[in-house]
Amino acid sequence: MMNRSLILETGDVFNGTAFGSTKASEGEVVFTTGMTGYQETLSDPSYCGQIVTMTYPLIGNYGINRDDFESIEPAIKGMVVRELANTPSNFRCDATLNELFVLKDIPGIEGIDTRKLTRIIRELGSVKGLLSAAGEEVNVEEVVAKLKNTTFRTDQVDQVSTKSPYPSPGRGKRVVLVDFGMKHGILRELNKRDCDVIVVPYNTTAEQIMAIYPDGIMLSNGPGNPKDVPEAITMLQNLIGKIPIFGICLGHQLFALASGGDTFKLKFGHRGSNHPVKDLETGRTDITSQNHGYSVDPESLKGTRLKVTHIALNDGTVEGLKHLDVPAFTVQYHPEASPGPEDSNHLFDRFIELMHTNVKGEKQHA
Repeated sequence: MMNRSLILETGDVFNGTAFGSTKASEGEVVFTTGMTGYQETLSDPSYCGQIVTMTYPLIGNYGINRDDFESIEPAIKGMVVRELANTPSNFRCDATLNELFVLKDIPGIEGIDTRKLTRIIRELGSVKGLLSAAGEEVNVEEVVAKLKNTTFRTDQVDQVSTKSPYPSPGRGKRVVLVDFGMKHGILRELNKRDCDVIVVPYNTTAEQIMAIYPDGIMLSNGPGNPKDVPEAITMLQNLIGKIPIFGICLGHQLFALASGGDTFKLKFGHRGSNHPVKDLETGRTDITSQNHGYSVDPESLKGTRLKVTHIALNDGTVEGLKHLDVPAFTVQYHPEASPGPEDSNHLFDRFIELMHTNVKGEKQHA
């Protein structure tokens, strides 16, 4: 076993044991609060460019299986855990977490104080960090100076989005699913409802989408700052009002920007599978799965035709929107869960119903 260090731009150093790849890796250090679901977390494209800290102390105890991936190729830059389980116990287990990280060339570190690291992130916000190469001695001052002057890539959506359209056939409503970094759980939920899904790249134009003759448009989750995807904002501005829209996470933020709203970066984001969200129209509270570093500014919605429908009970931030004039709604959280509770799974049924009726309640299609 070889040593490895996690060095933050703040000058904080955490020394532990390396697992997975032996290479070094830089990224934005964030934390997630889920007690389970590490496989879905590491394969969620929304973590592109990030070193993910697991706050639950034991990770890897049920191993890795073939069914719970949310993407084919993980996009995270690394993982930080308190204790790594090297002898998992689960009937579905096909490999250990360490074996997967070796296979996918992802570095990890175990044996550090993840509670202290989480407190630093909560106090200062998400920070830049370096996972050193396994067994390598590093000059901390040089690394800190480099991190402070490092600007990470802003093309995360381009890195994780599909490069060409592809179908997931069904006999129900035709849905164009715009892939900004789509979790497979979204596609599974649409397939369950027999939707005829066409997945398209993030930079597909409105004209190209309409040429597919969809009944509805699904805007997926994805990584990074929504303002770094201006082509998607333009695309939405040319689609809003023409066809029913359902947006999730980054899709929710892009919809707000396209409708005249604004977004801002949260101090340390919402990441985990235990975030309470209140539906302001029904009074219902759902426990939700979340993974985002940006949020819609409620003050920016004044003068727009958007209404806030959901709020986060932890900090009061915007968690859902609907358009007052056209059939379109969005949520900041993940109704497909994966991982997390399925409290808000009913939103997919709402989307199906929206495709059956227009804003006036009249049938759109036979």
